[in-house]
Amino acid sequence: MTAELIKGFEIAEKKRKEIKEKVIKLKEQGITPGLAVILVGNDPASRSYVTGKGKASNEAGIHFELIEFPENITEERLLQEINRINQDENIHGLLVQLPLPKHIHEEFVIERISPEKDIDGFHPISIGRMMTGQDTFLPCTPHGIIELIKEKQIDMNGKHVVVIGRSNIVGKPVGQLFLNENATVTYCHSRTTNLKDLTKLADILVVAVGRAKLITADYIKEGAVVIDVGVNRLDTGKLCGDVDFEDALKVASYITPVPKGVGPMTITMLLHNTVRSAQRAKAISIH
Repeated sequence: MTAELIKGFEIAEKKRKEIKEKVIKLKEQGITPGLAVILVGNDPASRSYVTGKGKASNEAGIHFELIEFPENITEERLLQEINRINQDENIHGLLVQLPLPKHIHEEFVIERISPEKDIDGFHPISIGRMMTGQDTFLPCTPHGIIELIKEKQIDMNGKHVVVIGRSNIVGKPVGQLFLNENATVTYCHSRTTNLKDLTKLADILVVAVGRAKLITADYIKEGAVVIDVGVNRLDTGKLCGDVDFEDALKVASYITPVPKGVGPMTITMLLHNTVRSAQRAKAISIH
């Protein structure tokens, strides 16, 4: 068996064209979707992520604003800026690029963002709505994973999904989204003692731990779908995932490559959420 690649970059490109068409229709109705990103400090990785979000927004026709602050900004000043953007009717999506400097409480910042503009899906209200199956903004990487699965018409109903990783950004929410699709979900993490026994049961295996090539073929059930969320840089400078890709190809039915697998879907779903927020604002103004 040689696994079929789930080419996230191709699926993301298709969805971004659909998003661009929606933006055009919204503009015809007098509303331009707006996304604001707050960047604190000058971390190279964070700046690279923000640049990517800005480029993708511009390509989709979404108005993009970058608000930059020095690393020594006070928490009070940052919260004031969030309050200002919450009130700005031209901005439909707001995110604060993480991580933040140690003197700023991330939870205070996330909770200050209006749930109606929380396109990252990190606000406790957004999380609560997701947990209870209500309409809300879903976290972008987990949502992107579900969209990849659906695009390939892979049945999730009743399937056993094993998630390795329990982060608030990927691991926990992706398991919940699979549960919402009627899958049976098992979470594994650093304290799991029988990891291989559990992963071998997975119809769909999601790996999000940040350890290069942790999962080899002997962890994977024959014919399983493998979703590799990890992005690691080897000593050679080459990027790789948490899954030993070449080894896993021999046993998986589908697998996401790294790069160009899950990654491109994250910003795509961010754009999707921004447009949805603008659509909601339009509906409210009509009524």
